[in-house]
Order: sequence, then structure tokens, then C-alpha cells
Amino acid sequence: MREWIKTVLNQDLTFQHIKIIYPTAPSRPYTPMKGGLSNVWFDRFKISNDCPEHLESIDGMRQVLTELIDDEVKSGIQKSRILIGGFSMGGCMAMHLAYRNHRDVAGVFALSSFLNKDSAIYKDLLQADGAFPELFQCHGTADELVLHSWGEETNSKLKSLGVSAVFHSLPNLYHDLNRTELERLKSWILTKLPGETDGQNK
Repeated sequence: MREWIKTVLNQDLTFQHIKIIYPTAPSRPYTPMKGGLSNVWFDRFKISNDCPEHLESIDGMRQVLTELIDDEVKSGIQKSRILIGGFSMGGCMAMHLAYRNHRDVAGVFALSSFLNKDSAIYKDLLQADGAFPELFQCHGTADELVLHSWGEETNSKLKSLGVSAVFHSLPNLYHDLNRTELERLKSWILTKLPGETDGQNK
């Protein structure tokens, strides 16, 4: 992901006061690839928003990534200074982490991502009280792998459940990143994690 961003921006995505961590998804059998090994955060029964989530693999990875967040908190980073996000499955994983486990983080970003129509996130939020992390979403209108409408539906559903959410449509963008998207993301990150505090933040 870091190399991909660097290719799009012609430089690293960096902030003077923010530490960025790029975890890599483990290699696992992936059902949409007929069980072939792929670096994915969790399995899917198929690439569709109209099927059950593979909760066993999602929940296992939630535990692994929670340890990463806990390590940052133990090192002195406040949860309210942590953002979680990703591209495609990474964005979906980030939403599961934030809205099911870590509702006290600063925010969530999901690029070219979606939630299944019966997502466990929706069920959890229905029963939850209090404020939820803000969601920043971007999605290409020409995405043929993860349809733009799936991203829009996810955003609308989360809004209906009380999440403050923004959705940026990117004309003619496929399942990809572009400079406009990353510049908007960078601006949003700076609004969520302003640089007034001393020390290094995530």
C-alpha cells in the first residue's frame, strides 16, 4: 500500500506529527480465487454485497489488529488520536474494527470499500449508544469490482444508524487510487489529527 501511494503521489504520504503504520494482510486461501492463496484480511463467500459475511475470518483478524492498536496505546498514543483505514477489503476491515471494537478512535477511512447488506456492523450499531467515529469514504464511479453503488449504500446505511459520514465520488476511476482522492484523504486526516499536541501521534 505504501508503495502504491508513493507511485500515485510521486512521494510518501507523510505528516510531521503523525506516525503511519502499514500492516500487511496475511496470506490465506481466498474463496473468490477458488481457494488460491492471497494476501487478504478475511475471506469472502463471493465478491458481492448480497451474501453473508465470512465472520469467522473477520473476527479472527479483528483480534490480531486490536493487538496492533493496543500496542500503540501502551506506547502512549491516545485512542482519540488514532485513525483506522484502508483500501477495498482494508477499508471494510477498518470499519469492522472501529464500529464493533474501537468506537473511541478519531475516525475511519474506507477507499473503494463496502459492507454486506446484513453486516454485523449494522446489527452492532443498532444496539450501541454514544458517538461513533466519523467515516470518510471515496469510491470510483467506474469501479467494476466493487460497485460504486455498494459504497454509496454502505455510507447511507451507516448514516441512518448515527454515523457522521462523507462520501466522495471520483468520476471515471476504476478499483484504484488517484491523486485527488489521496489529497482529500490527507486534508481529512489533518482535520481529525491537528498538530497542536506535542510528540508523535498515529
